[in-house]
Amino acid sequence: MGKTKTSHHASHLLLPLLFFSTLVSTSHGGGIAIYWGQNGNEGTLAEACATGKYTHVNIAFLNTFGNSQTPQMNLAGHCNPATNSCTKFSPEIKDCQSKGIKVLLSIGGGVGSYSLSSVEDARNVSSFLWNTFLGGKSSSRPLGDAVLDGIDFDIELGSTQNYDHLARFLKAYSKRVYLSAAPQCPIPDRFLGTALDTALFDFVWVQFYNNPPCQYANGNISNLVSSWNRWTSTVPAGKFFLGLPAAPAAAGSGFVPADVLTSQILPVIKKSPKYGGVMLWSRFYDVQNGYSSSIVGSV
Repeated sequence: MGKTKTSHHASHLLLPLLFFSTLVSTSHGGGIAIYWGQNGNEGTLAEACATGKYTHVNIAFLNTFGNSQTPQMNLAGHCNPATNSCTKFSPEIKDCQSKGIKVLLSIGGGVGSYSLSSVEDARNVSSFLWNTFLGGKSSSRPLGDAVLDGIDFDIELGSTQNYDHLARFLKAYSKRVYLSAAPQCPIPDRFLGTALDTALFDFVWVQFYNNPPCQYANGNISNLVSSWNRWTSTVPAGKFFLGLPAAPAAAGSGFVPADVLTSQILPVIKKSPKYGGVMLWSRFYDVQNGYSSSIVGSV
């Protein structure tokens, strides 16, 4: 009789533990990555990091590089690299990093002039990025002496060639240089497919918007979920983030209402061990719409 009692008591203890371990193994906590830099009315970098909502910030964009061009950064109304006024963000970058937020420079974007004409060109661009924004040294550092955590590849124009080489050169400097990419959701991505195959990317925030075949539409989550499952099972990378517009106005199509994301989509995609969180375009639209506030508890 005593034995039965003990075993009954023991099984009582086991249940919550088992339940807890099931939760841990099937749900992966994530973060929110945000793009900052393309609207002067979105507030400072320090203000974005002070919200406590973001784990990764992509400074956007270095939108001219490669093919013998002088690299140029465009941070919209925030500052002018030509007059050296962007160095004011150096202490803000360090402030973000002191909070454990990874700050990356995003290269490319939807408007610009960039391409890598050869392997040698990729090497030159990697050297420029290392010396100008990462751990190297240069007399001209438009963001000051802050050392960024890595480089984000948001390649949407120009040639599709040599981004795999750029990734290899950047990683060769230091394991601590994080690489991220923002491919479109159709697989393989036309510009970044080859680069992603190198397995060197730590974070991949797939753009599940402006791409009707693999995005959310009218209550239907199946196209998005099947594309997500394909990305996480076939593309070799560290963590995957679900890239979404932070407001309906932030993209042509693919906006997911916050309640649909938290109740229908996140519970499904969080089952992937490769789940990293959600990426939002962009800080400006997030300020307008408060999207991250609505989802941060569920990510």
